[in-house]
Amino acid sequence: MERNIWVIIESLNGEVQEISFTLLAAGRRLANAFGTRLQALCLSGEEVAFGGQLGVADEIVVMQDPTLAGFNPGSWNRSLKALFDAEPPRAVILGQTTIGSDLCGFLAEHLQLPVVSSCHQVLEGEAQAEYRSLFAGGKVYADGPLPSQGFVLSMIPGGVQAEEGKVEKEVPVRTFPVPAPDADAEKIRFLGFLEPEAGDVDIAKEEILVAVGRGIQQENNLVLANELAKALGGEVCASRPVVDQGWLPTTRLVGKSGKQVKPRLYLSLGISGAPEHLEGIQKPELFIAVNTDEGAPIFEAADYGASVDLLELMPRLTEKLLVPS
Repeated sequence: MERNIWVIIESLNGEVQEISFTLLAAGRRLANAFGTRLQALCLSGEEVAFGGQLGVADEIVVMQDPTLAGFNPGSWNRSLKALFDAEPPRAVILGQTTIGSDLCGFLAEHLQLPVVSSCHQVLEGEAQAEYRSLFAGGKVYADGPLPSQGFVLSMIPGGVQAEEGKVEKEVPVRTFPVPAPDADAEKIRFLGFLEPEAGDVDIAKEEILVAVGRGIQQENNLVLANELAKALGGEVCASRPVVDQGWLPTTRLVGKSGKQVKPRLYLSLGISGAPEHLEGIQKPELFIAVNTDEGAPIFEAADYGASVDLLELMPRLTEKLLVPS
């Protein structure tokens, strides 16, 4: 039996999430390197609108059942076990998200495969495919060959562009039966999503965002960021350290535990570029990063970067923007 590359698609409210396209892009590279097929697996409690966007895959496999709604670890693990017992994979690729991190250990143990975590890049080496993983907020990386016998790979965004995994092409879709629930599945029940109360601006809908991080130094300096954002016609958002300090509300948080944003312009000020933050940025049309640390990981994701003092830059840039043309 052919052992293929499997990508686990994440969806929310019937829509494919952006991290899935990063996984598909990496999966396509590996499938080409190994000379095998790429299969996209979608587990869901409802119908998911693929919209022809998963054309990079050779096949889409759907497991749909009310017990898979939201994310129930017991139901998902039981379903994955049934599928992979019937069709053993060469490799399984997941996002290093709440869902992927929960599934990763189970799959590695069940399939008896090693785990490569925090993967930022997959590369075609001279002899075999290789990985690059990032740690310590992106400041430490580890390179190595991907195990030839197979592996479970959890990926972070930023190194492989999601656009590479978006191909509009119709591919075959088949269903795989979901096994009946057992006692373990009943221990956790999905009740529903809790949406935050309205009242603040929705940064996910803004076309221009000025993002501030630890480099802003103190709360009073947010005035400079707000003035710059206003001059640009946008809004201010933030990375985790600013929100944890209570300087901005959680509605302004970009990242794994915050909002997913896809603006036309993303101006990052004093943000190092930890994977948890980059996960929330869905490839803006223009990504500019400013950080005094020339080795900050944020520069790898940005289109343009400057290693300057942001506290000097912001007022000067605002002044230039406000000067009548």
